[in-house]
This record gives sequence, C-alpha cells and structure tokens, in this order.
Amino acid sequence: MTRKQAILQAATRLFSEKGFKDTSMARLSKITGVAQGTIFYHFKNKEELFISILEDFRKSIINEIDRYTKENKFDTGLDMIEGAVAFYLYLAGAMEDRFLLLHRHEAYEFAKINPVCRDLLEFIYGCLINIFEQAILLGQKDGTIADVPAKKIALLIFTMVDGVVRFSTYELYDAGTLYDELINSCRKILQK
Repeated sequence: MTRKQAILQAATRLFSEKGFKDTSMARLSKITGVAQGTIFYHFKNKEELFISILEDFRKSIINEIDRYTKENKFDTGLDMIEGAVAFYLYLAGAMEDRFLLLHRHEAYEFAKINPVCRDLLEFIYGCLINIFEQAILLGQKDGTIADVPAKKIALLIFTMVDGVVRFSTYELYDAGTLYDELINSCRKILQK
C-alpha cells in the first residue's frame, strides 16, 4: 500500500467516525505515522482529501458493480431485485467506513457548497439506484414485475434497503435479520 493509499484509508475511517469538522490533520498524521507536510503534499487541504475519498469510493463502486454484473445472471427481474438487495447489503458491510461516511449529514452540507462533492455523491447513489432500476425494467420486460414507474420505484426500494443498512451502520438493529421481510416487501411492491 502506498503512503497516499494509507492516508486515504485512515482518513476515510476518521471522517466516518468523527465527521468532517472533527477530523484533524494532526490526528490523521498521528494515526498514519506520516508527517502533516506529507499529507499536504498529497492533498492540498482537508476538502481535497475528502473529495479524494469520495472519488476513490466512486471507483470502488464502479468496480464492484462491474464485477457483480459479470458474475451474476438472473432469470427474471424479480430475481435480479433480490440479488440487488443482497448485493447492497454485502457492499454496505464490505465498505462499512465508506457507507458510514455516506450516512453522515456533513457530507451533504459540504455538497451544498462544493459542486464536485455533490456530483460524486449523486454519481455514487445513481450507480446504486441504477441496479434496482435495471432489475425493474428487466422484470417488466419478462412479465415478473408490474408496470410501475421504474425510476421512482427503484428510488423507493433503494431507500427502504438503505434504511435497513443505516440501522445496522448505527448498530441499532441487525440488517441481516430483516432480509426476508425486506425481500417480501419488495415483492409486494413489484408483483402484478
């Protein structure tokens, strides 16, 4: 792992745990064992570091989605919805720090004043929602999903799944125990 990657990894963890405002470059320096000057060599300021984390997350999401779509073929759109739910729960667990970062309010406050941050957040969410939308469109084509507005229903299903993930992220409830209910709810929303 390069020094820059180590900084990004530690900063992701700090931003997700402490938030943007309460993460200091001094603390990041102490955790990584890298001088603050070296951190500022790689990233001009804390804002650029945060943007770099989101950019890295964007690349990771693209790679994971590509891998997911290559490894999984579904017979029906309804099967694909179930797969998308499982995939999202997997991602949230595998990328826990990054999802916690997405669930922090500060990221959206920063996005209000930084268009690059906003674009990255929109892209990340857009990729994730697109998986559900594609499943709905496939299901409408193969007859397993009712004629519903695909984009809107994809947003609603994504919101429901992400809400379960947030329970787990904040250690309020184990998302895995709600899996069957989540799948049944999706079926009720989508079936003819």
